[in-house]
Amino acid sequence: MPRYLMLRTPSANRVYAGEAGPLTAAELELTAPFAQDIADVDVAGVGYLSFESPELTAGQVETVAAQSACFALFAAEGDLLRPVAVPRPFILDDDLVTIPKYPGKTNEQFTHLLLGVTLSAVTREPTGPRQVLDPLAGRGTTLSTALLLGHDAYGVEADQKAFEQMVSYLKTYLRRKRIKHTADVSSVRRDGKAIGRRFDAEIRPDGHTLHVTAFTGDTRDSASLFGRKKFDAIVTDAPYGVAHGASGTDVRGVAGKRDRSPAGLLREAVPVWAGQLMHGGALGLSWNTFGLSRDDLAGILTDAGLTVQSGGAWERFAHRVDSSIKRDLIVAVRP
Repeated sequence: MPRYLMLRTPSANRVYAGEAGPLTAAELELTAPFAQDIADVDVAGVGYLSFESPELTAGQVETVAAQSACFALFAAEGDLLRPVAVPRPFILDDDLVTIPKYPGKTNEQFTHLLLGVTLSAVTREPTGPRQVLDPLAGRGTTLSTALLLGHDAYGVEADQKAFEQMVSYLKTYLRRKRIKHTADVSSVRRDGKAIGRRFDAEIRPDGHTLHVTAFTGDTRDSASLFGRKKFDAIVTDAPYGVAHGASGTDVRGVAGKRDRSPAGLLREAVPVWAGQLMHGGALGLSWNTFGLSRDDLAGILTDAGLTVQSGGAWERFAHRVDSSIKRDLIVAVRP
């Protein structure tokens, strides 16, 4: 059976690069079921992700190209590597997510991985671009990643400053790139009173039409903000419980007091998010396991009526970010 080697994209984050081997192997196993005998290999001092497969079809090559760390693909022919042409996986330029730099930003390769793994669990057949919600949107890394991959992006963010920075960056980026678009911020009113703001954009890169909608507000009010709208996937990075976390987000810990713990927030927010999923949709969540165990988080998801994906590659994403953060991801599907 032919063997292929995927050269990983160099990571700007040294710690993440050191963890990328097992993470990208688990990602490939879940998102590319045709790949067999997946392994880390070293060729002339360079790390590759190796896998076996019958000769790849065009669609399968596209799946490999969409991996979070795919830089190049080769077919092994004896001692030689033959380059395999891979299509460009992005609808927009990838600098949309790489340009912003700020403390606490989630590594963009991991965001790409989290989104891809979550979408791989969605059982509902697509009828157009996937509808992706990040209910803890921050400055929009997940929203921008969804747009890159050709999906419509939606968000909720309690931190007014983060919302403003996200809106300003997107509008500036689209204008400087001369991408056809409309973008507007409006006031959200209830009972005649302004309760927040809403950002709407329609982006029209060549041959595509993408939509963005983001609200200011508490994530636990996400369902009321979006009304009857449902989503294919909800993808978010929970507060890590450390100093660079989302301090502007109203997070209540298990004692009911304002703090940076994700536990209290998730117990209240997950049932809201679960109700916003379409049947067959998936919720993908990354979090700091030092603040909440996997079993406890799985229990929260199960109590919300979701089916947690478990076993095998689903449980091989835990990795160290720094001394106070051990990050993992979990995916659950709405039956």
